[in-house]
Amino acid sequence: MNTVYLALGTNIEPREDHLNQALGYLQNEHITILQQSSIYETAPVGYTDQSDFLNMAVKIQTEFSPVQLLDFCQNLERKLGRKRVIRFGPRTIDLDILLYNNENIHGERLVIPHPRMHERAFVLVPLHEISPDYIIPEQGKSVEELMSELPRSDIKDVIIWKLNESAEE
Repeated sequence: MNTVYLALGTNIEPREDHLNQALGYLQNEHITILQQSSIYETAPVGYTDQSDFLNMAVKIQTEFSPVQLLDFCQNLERKLGRKRVIRFGPRTIDLDILLYNNENIHGERLVIPHPRMHERAFVLVPLHEISPDYIIPEQGKSVEELMSELPRSDIKDVIIWKLNESAEE
């Protein structure tokens, strides 16, 4: 089995329903959700003329290869109504593969670790909640160390929207 971290995001209503539907589809015969973070609300990055996002991270186990998982995630995005019209634009759901085991993958369709995750508080804060000590391949630093390198203002802008009490256990 492979251990994978995913980031989930949505900014089209009903936002929480989209996250819950995605989590429901993720839990299947090929994927087991091991941990999930709280849900955080964040301002959009890149294209800013849109609603705020809800973001979270999950740790899963899967028998899927990286490309099979990418295909599964992209099919799930389509099933939940995602339309790719504007880069970084509004979306019903966004599923990003952040980490896959400790692998470095540089393919045409997929780069792991996610190439911008270390720059994004909306990714690192939820990931930190479930796995602060995880060492990010290529960075050689833990999630906590990468978070400490972000501007404080970026981290303060990632606000808990719905606490996951089980994340604290």
